[in-house]
Amino acid sequence: MSVKKKPLVVVTRKLPDSIETRMRELFDATLNLDDTPMTPQQIAEASRSADVLVPTVTDTISEEMLKHPDCKLRMIANFGNGVDNIDVTAAHARGITVTNTPKVLTEDTADMTMALILAVPRRLIEGATILPDGKSWPGWSPTWMLGHRIGGKRLGIIGMGRIGQAVARRARAFGLQIHYHNRRPVPPRIAEELGATYWESLDQMLARMDIISVNCPHTPATYHLLSARRLKLIRKDAYIVNTARGGVIDEDTLIKLLEAGDVGGAGLDVYEHEPAVNPKLVRLAKAGKVTLLPHMGSATIEGRVEMGEKVIINIRTFLDNHKPPDRVLPSML
Repeated sequence: MSVKKKPLVVVTRKLPDSIETRMRELFDATLNLDDTPMTPQQIAEASRSADVLVPTVTDTISEEMLKHPDCKLRMIANFGNGVDNIDVTAAHARGITVTNTPKVLTEDTADMTMALILAVPRRLIEGATILPDGKSWPGWSPTWMLGHRIGGKRLGIIGMGRIGQAVARRARAFGLQIHYHNRRPVPPRIAEELGATYWESLDQMLARMDIISVNCPHTPATYHLLSARRLKLIRKDAYIVNTARGGVIDEDTLIKLLEAGDVGGAGLDVYEHEPAVNPKLVRLAKAGKVTLLPHMGSATIEGRVEMGEKVIINIRTFLDNHKPPDRVLPSML
């Protein structure tokens, strides 16, 4: 009796051990055990042999690759919530199903956003380097390392989806006044729960906030949403926090404003040209004008395992000829 051949699943990066073990049990899984990023050529080669590709947010799945006559992919099961790394329209036109892993990283990303909202005004990173770096510390002083309290300040959230709302709940507990800009207002019960004020005009909101948190997805419509013009609307003593995607902010203009002291400070977990980080940002961080994190907003063990479980569920559902629960269509973007 012939044994049914398992579908070939190629995983582009190292995943948690429990997820990789389960994938090997269920599929003919090709794993990336040393976690070396695959080159575009290697990903293209994988698309010509695999039934399912499991990329991450750092892997570009281009129209050129998907339209290649030798592309055999039936499914792209993205290990990540955002799908701006995938040409979803090209995949859909080719009949390739695309899925993501939503609703998993909301709390983790909101925690990190709140951490930056606290760290930047209170100069936490600057203070944390004093003793480990062996710098002279004369002891407590009434006027040394002064920051700003956040209680009573206005927080402007750009993007009031799941993560934006989770940030608002945390921020409200710290006494911040919640404001937000979104494509449309949230339901009245949520606005009442959060005590949130809706701004249809992003320009008007930016000019009035003490802290601005970027929590919107990266789409063609949100590329440089905080453009040079809009960044210049922000108050000189305001802070900007971004845990969404680097491309939402015109990074070059932000750097110029930080250098000139025309923005109070910034906390960034994402960058416009990742994994490259602008050397000017690094210099500003050393000068205490910006806090930089290496894209770790969603980096929890629990979160990564749940992402992997979603990937497996999506693949198994698809291979069983059912609609995957986390299918992404061009009309959704």
